[in-house]
Amino acid sequence: MRPDTHHNGSLAVTVLVSVGRHPLTGRGRRADQDARGVELAHTLADAEVELLHAGRLDEGSEAALRGYLGMGFEALSLLEQPAGSDVLPALAEALEAAGSQLVIAGERAEQGEGSGLLPYLLAERLGWPLVSGLAAVEDVADGVATLLQALPRGQRRRLQVRLPAIVTVDAAAPAPRQSAYGPARRGRLDVEAAPVMEDADMAQWQAQPARKRPKRLKIVKAASARDRFKAAAAKAEGGGGQVLSDVTPEEGAEAIFKLLKEEGVLR
Repeated sequence: MRPDTHHNGSLAVTVLVSVGRHPLTGRGRRADQDARGVELAHTLADAEVELLHAGRLDEGSEAALRGYLGMGFEALSLLEQPAGSDVLPALAEALEAAGSQLVIAGERAEQGEGSGLLPYLLAERLGWPLVSGLAAVEDVADGVATLLQALPRGQRRRLQVRLPAIVTVDAAAPAPRQSAYGPARRGRLDVEAAPVMEDADMAQWQAQPARKRPKRLKIVKAASARDRFKAAAAKAEGGGGQVLSDVTPEEGAEAIFKLLKEEGVLR
């Protein structure tokens, strides 16, 4: 089903937001990519923007979600879902009921699976096109959006997509504005009824702490004896290490004498 693309002359935009995770402290926060999606929605003229979140509501998640309200919104729609549930059916039903024309989401979540597949599964379920790596929305006219997609090495590509559509943003999108404390506290978290479906696949997974990967040794390719000597005598970047082989002082002096002789320093 394709929703009506004429919302009283305005563009119906829904931004999917999630609870992020601070990379150092591990505390909940507004996710960086989702916050960039909210900032991108602010740049759209004549747009009715709605914030939508599917998940649990507790003390930590509420503080993170209010960070989005502090970016200039009065309310955020919350589809409360228990742990271990599949949020795809709830999001798809809510987007169809709201008549959203443009859905903005981050590339991947900062917590949970973080696979980045949710926008693709949502687009497949709704039958909508999807554009990834969005940098800007240049224009929306006659049900067609002109988008600027970010490519590697700073390149950009201009695309046109017929609405309704889903777009994902990453670090190429505009940086989010600071969240204001007052509006964040005054904003509403509107809990809405939504279907709950257990994620059967995730229930079969086994999680364990990730092992720390060993640091790769730097391979030095030197063309001369001087370069080889400098690489061997260079101080290692790491704070610790292991001795690979024991060399006596006599052997070390002999090796240095040989290298200096090859360079012509000694005759």
